[in-house]
Amino acid sequence: MEKKILTREEFEAMRLEKAQQMQTDKDLLKKAQEVQFKASQKYYWTHQSTWFGEPTIQFGQDIMALQEIIFKSRPDYILEIGVCWGGSLLFYSTLMEVLGGKKIIGIDIFIPDDLKERLLSHGKLSERIELLTGSSTDQKTLEKVKEIIGDSKKVMIVLDSNHIHEHVLEELKLYEPLMKEGQYLVCADTILEYEPENKDRPRPWGPGNSPKSALDEFLKTTDRFENDRELENKLLFTCTPTGYLRCIKN
Repeated sequence: MEKKILTREEFEAMRLEKAQQMQTDKDLLKKAQEVQFKASQKYYWTHQSTWFGEPTIQFGQDIMALQEIIFKSRPDYILEIGVCWGGSLLFYSTLMEVLGGKKIIGIDIFIPDDLKERLLSHGKLSERIELLTGSSTDQKTLEKVKEIIGDSKKVMIVLDSNHIHEHVLEELKLYEPLMKEGQYLVCADTILEYEPENKDRPRPWGPGNSPKSALDEFLKTTDRFENDRELENKLLFTCTPTGYLRCIKN
């Protein structure tokens, strides 16, 4: 039997169709979620990946999703709120080295000196990174961000700091005005809305008090964003379900 060679257009159509079908396979999605929760809680699965030696604290598919977003939207600035170990800052800067872009801005209430030293030791990759120590919801922090980005509205925002409802909601309200049509707002760790209680690792957030609950409330107040379903359909394992938002209005 002769093998059919697909054109790129046929391949793309097949790929999109299969991703849509995967999202209707409830049994598969349930099994994936069970694996995801168990592996994340018991074995710290999200802690296993690194970029240039620094942990990214992301699932691999979320990293690939972020890469696709950056390739499509070509932001001048990427603002990541919640630095943690900084691997994602180096990841973004690596992509900007190829695709172009100006600055990666990392905000956190605590950035250890040894981490700063490592993040700023990667030559050209480090030149794009700006680290701001302070609360993301402090007006002084917001003003520093505005000073860096100037008049640019080509800003991608990743919210990944304190995951309680009120904090995430305040971040959404403060930072979304910095964006324009075509750019992406990523509200990370919306999966926490569905995560079962873990008595060995108690945390202040959970169902009803999570990035997802904050995002749902925020989206009731604006029509500037839409969920990128085409992107999310293919993410069988993700920390950010319904959290990849594309700005559709200036």
